[in-house]
Amino acid sequence: MQRYILSSKNKIAFISGALIALAFLSKWTMGNLAIFEGALIIASILGAAPIAIQAYQALSVKVVSIDVLVTIAVLGAFVIGNFEESAIVTFLFLFGAYLEQRTLNKTRSAIKELTEMAPETALKLMEDGEFEEVDVDDVDVGDVLLVKTGAKVPVDGTVLSGEGSVNEASITGESIPAAKEKGSTVYAGTILDNGTIQIVADRVGEDTTFGKIIELVEEAQDSKSAAERFIDRFSKYYTPAVLVLSFIVWLISSNVELAITILVLGCPGALVIGVPVSNVAGIGNGARHGVLLKGSEVIADFSRLDTMVFDKTGTLTMGNPSVAEAEYYGDRIDEALGYLASIERESDHPLAKAVLEDIGEATLSPVENTEVIKGEGIVAFVNGHRVAVGNPALMEREQVKLDEKAKADIARFEENGNSLVLTAVDGELKILMGVRDQIRPGVKEDLQRLKRLGVKHLIMLSGDNQGTVNAVSRALGLTEARGNMLPEDKAAYIKRLIEEEGRIAAFVGDGVNDSPSLASAHIGIAMGSGTDVAIETSDVVLMNSDFSRLPHALGLAKATARNMKQNIVIAVGVVLVLLASLLFSDWMNMSIGMLVHEGSILAVIVNGMRLLRYRLPRCYA
Repeated sequence: MQRYILSSKNKIAFISGALIALAFLSKWTMGNLAIFEGALIIASILGAAPIAIQAYQALSVKVVSIDVLVTIAVLGAFVIGNFEESAIVTFLFLFGAYLEQRTLNKTRSAIKELTEMAPETALKLMEDGEFEEVDVDDVDVGDVLLVKTGAKVPVDGTVLSGEGSVNEASITGESIPAAKEKGSTVYAGTILDNGTIQIVADRVGEDTTFGKIIELVEEAQDSKSAAERFIDRFSKYYTPAVLVLSFIVWLISSNVELAITILVLGCPGALVIGVPVSNVAGIGNGARHGVLLKGSEVIADFSRLDTMVFDKTGTLTMGNPSVAEAEYYGDRIDEALGYLASIERESDHPLAKAVLEDIGEATLSPVENTEVIKGEGIVAFVNGHRVAVGNPALMEREQVKLDEKAKADIARFEENGNSLVLTAVDGELKILMGVRDQIRPGVKEDLQRLKRLGVKHLIMLSGDNQGTVNAVSRALGLTEARGNMLPEDKAAYIKRLIEEEGRIAAFVGDGVNDSPSLASAHIGIAMGSGTDVAIETSDVVLMNSDFSRLPHALGLAKATARNMKQNIVIAVGVVLVLLASLLFSDWMNMSIGMLVHEGSILAVIVNGMRLLRYRLPRCYA
């Protein structure tokens, strides 16, 4: 019976409202007080039933909840014959609960949308060579799957054949489709806009990027911030305090109606609901925009950041060295590029791939008498020409003459943080290439946005040499940059910032070696395409390693923290105004107070819902 009554709360509220309307219509039109009182009594009993059940359930676990206050107040009003107050109070309480639940469901819609996007079936390659539709839970790592136009990618995988454009908004928040071809990575939950591709499953089920997003967001919703824990404790003691105050007022004044009204007006409903609404809406907005905020505790710390520390490779830079600058000397350069490509094709040096990608199509020739000179480069014969490829030390060994322009170019390339690849043919310098890890496009502008959002210190820590680190730092306008740092050095540096200098620091990284730093910082921020360890250790994840989401994440955290404070002020302010009006004015009564009280609950919910539409303001963009 109790379960049926509680499940029918919305219907009871509707019937109660109809009875109240009938009561007042009969009084105003026919002057029939019997129907007036009868309808109000029935409305009071119906409305009080679910509230009383909830109060009983709360008391059974030794909690004095809002329902307890309202039940006592309604019973008191009923006993003294104030049926009008008792009926209106129960209706407003139930109607407020209905509005609260409906609005909360909207704030959770962003999370619900994620779970609904999860793929349910997949076209799996069977032993007979045909593709058969199976449940996505029946897909194992290594299975070959077919994805057609308009279908959801069922797992994280690698494209084996075919081409197409994939909408990755569910993972990255980016609406522009990403082109996919053989060797490309695809993610579960994304949609193939056009084309047909075959993929091999790399991660399935909860291990997929999409599965982890859902898991992390659900965990974030269940977590509580310091503010929420404080409000829980506050409500635990505040509610009995209101009960005691009401009893004292009754003892002193002998005014039962005043004491009952204090019970109703003292309900801290808006205070209890305000902070969770802000946090859930903020987390939902982040999920929609490619940012995972792992809990409301994270939001509180994130919003107060004054220092942000970055790893270099794969975070501020692309993580793939490429030729950034090149100079050519003399004539027959195409021939020299062919000789260089012929030699680098046989090399396993990390810079060889970058050089070959930059050269592109070239005429290749047989390479003979190759000599590898450790720490300097390679000397070989190509088409009868002696070709030396390496650093300036090799050029000196080969007695290659460098004119003033070449020396100036070398100095400039080194100052810009390049690793040098020089090519000489028969003792004459022909090519100078500067290879370096390229800075991510748009990072400098994103860092400026972070400064405008209140981050005072932008610091880079890297295991790379100090010269390269300084070059990147100058290009990006960082506050400080340190090179030659091991993982333990980075973690120790962050601890020193926090413990000795009192900074509120975040660390942004993507590798296994970044995990100690991610754990040491107040806020660990992982690039989404980084390692599993980094993502698990972090507090915030930027999906698909989209650095441009970082200013949005910080702005969102600040907006959420601000919204939470606004809701607390609204909730406490309304209760204080109501109690003051009750004690020091004649116009306040139980019905008006309950209406204002329920309005305050709706106000904090609507205020929190604004976060679902949050975008970084233009002044920070």
